[in-house]
Amino acid sequence: MEPWAIGVFASIDAGLGVNLDVAQELGIKTIQLHAPHQSSRTQEKVDAFKARLNELGITPTVVFGGFDGESYADIPTTQKTVGLVPPETRAARVAEMKEIADFANMLGCKCVGLHIGFIPHDTSDPQYGEVVAVAQELCDYSAKMGQNVHLETGQESADGLLQFIGDVGRENLKVNFDPANMILYGTGEPIEAVKKVGKYLGSVHCKDAKWAANPGQEWGQEVPLGEGDVGMEDYLRALKEVGYDGPLTIEREIPQEPERQKSEVGQAVTLLTGLKTKILG
Repeated sequence: MEPWAIGVFASIDAGLGVNLDVAQELGIKTIQLHAPHQSSRTQEKVDAFKARLNELGITPTVVFGGFDGESYADIPTTQKTVGLVPPETRAARVAEMKEIADFANMLGCKCVGLHIGFIPHDTSDPQYGEVVAVAQELCDYSAKMGQNVHLETGQESADGLLQFIGDVGRENLKVNFDPANMILYGTGEPIEAVKKVGKYLGSVHCKDAKWAANPGQEWGQEVPLGEGDVGMEDYLRALKEVGYDGPLTIEREIPQEPERQKSEVGQAVTLLTGLKTKILG
């Protein structure tokens, strides 16, 4: 795969991300895929989906897990409902992530990703140790299939993420870096953060956002690529500096409206293509 192949976030049946027909029309060759519902994770459905991707010339690079009951309505709700941190849903969600890893393996994809949730900042908190243990369990399960596990940034600062990765201590634990999430959650300057966690980068999102008036207490605002506070050229230069040459995956949380997707994602592709030529030559 060429360095910095431009991709999009897509799904089979979850109504998230970019429609595959739009991706094909825009000439996109890689996708990160939101894991489908359990009923779509059968061998028969996988074979049909693989055939469709082959027909479109699209390669899946990461399969992302998401769970029923998660809500990103505001920061406190996200804290209570997202990922593997909430204790009451943890066991069921770890089991589901293993099923998603199996699905990714059937698809021939060697990476699974997820928002693990708001990891406790206090490493002596018993919950912290429990989340480290479930991350180890998921990494060990995925490693048997030769897979990496990518943690999406946002809920932790770069330093908090480094501490956690060190404590999990698994070679196949990597980072899916989303610069906009650092701004949306108010957890740190994205360019500084990407340089800190650079050696763990397994995948990245290209997404943009504006800071909230009270970062960390209220959401920032997601905006079209190039219209926010990330600074896309600085971001790509930082990715080059840390040696990242994998796909640049555009993630844009907009409705499944093909014309709007075509317009906004098309502009993002144009922006990234221009910057890629400027930086890589």
